[in-house]
Amino acid sequence: MIWRSMGESILLSLFLFGTIIYILNYYGYIRPFANWREGVLISLLLIGVVVVLGGAFGFWSSSRTTRRLEQLQDAMLHLEKGNLSRPIPDLGQDEIGRIGEQLGRISTRWEEQVSSLQRLSTNNAELAEKARLSAVVEERQRLARELHDAVSQQLFAISMTATAVGRTLDKDFDKAKRQIALIEEMSSVAQSEMRALLLHLRPVHLEGKRLSQGLRELLQELQAKVPIEITWDMDETIRLPKGIEDHLFRIVQEALSNTLRHSKATLLELKLQRPSDNVRLSVRDNGVGFELDENKHASYGIQSMKERVNEIGGAIQFVTAPGKGTRIEIRVPILTEDGGETTDGSGNQGVVGG
Repeated sequence: MIWRSMGESILLSLFLFGTIIYILNYYGYIRPFANWREGVLISLLLIGVVVVLGGAFGFWSSSRTTRRLEQLQDAMLHLEKGNLSRPIPDLGQDEIGRIGEQLGRISTRWEEQVSSLQRLSTNNAELAEKARLSAVVEERQRLARELHDAVSQQLFAISMTATAVGRTLDKDFDKAKRQIALIEEMSSVAQSEMRALLLHLRPVHLEGKRLSQGLRELLQELQAKVPIEITWDMDETIRLPKGIEDHLFRIVQEALSNTLRHSKATLLELKLQRPSDNVRLSVRDNGVGFELDENKHASYGIQSMKERVNEIGGAIQFVTAPGKGTRIEIRVPILTEDGGETTDGSGNQGVVGG
């Protein structure tokens, strides 16, 4: 910039010098030189003076402008690096000075926005922590209610029946045998309830695992603890958003919990597949089944599964009847990269009695 300004100043000076010489010569204020040597020397001297003066003026003017532009550039670099505390220097009253003032206002507004974003981030973190604690408290309350309503009552009934066995053992041996069989049945039911509750105590999220991996580990753990034959067929290549995987994992937990509590099944089958543009999850058992509209005991779990499927834009279908087992079919549409659905993503739910 300095060299360009000096060149422009020199050219302008030479032009003005030439114009002045022409005017003076036109009006006869310049006498002819005695000889050509004198003319050349004086001309070169005057041109040299004009060039030096023009260059000096250009250097002085451009240096002053460059210095202020460098201060402005330095301030912008600090803003780019996030250093908002560095003030913008006073750059004068001309156009550069007005740009500096505008940049100072931008810096102040940027600092206010950063402060607001930091406060918002803190508030979001606090809200997330409160939501997590609220979910923990709600889950504890639910488990406490189920312990009281199911396991606690079963244990109380076992205790009362055991006391009755002691009283009738000498008087009526056959009745005592029936009471002992009843104790065995009630203890089996209580054990199933406890296993179902322990299943819900697993982490809500997959802890960084893929859905197929988390489900396989869950089924393997369950297979080692309950006398049910468990089989599964899962596509290991399926990749879903974390939110969808978490919901599907919790739905399977709820379905397995209901199977342990109510179905009396000896066979459980799970399938996770991706035909075309959908992910399909199927859970089937050969248990006692139920009348869906009349079964009140499992209504909470079924409602929970329906709500979770609706939240991910899927559809759920229950196929069951007394003595026919239960099959739960879940279909979740896969979204295309541009955000549109590749298939019908309605969350309509169907209930079919087998």
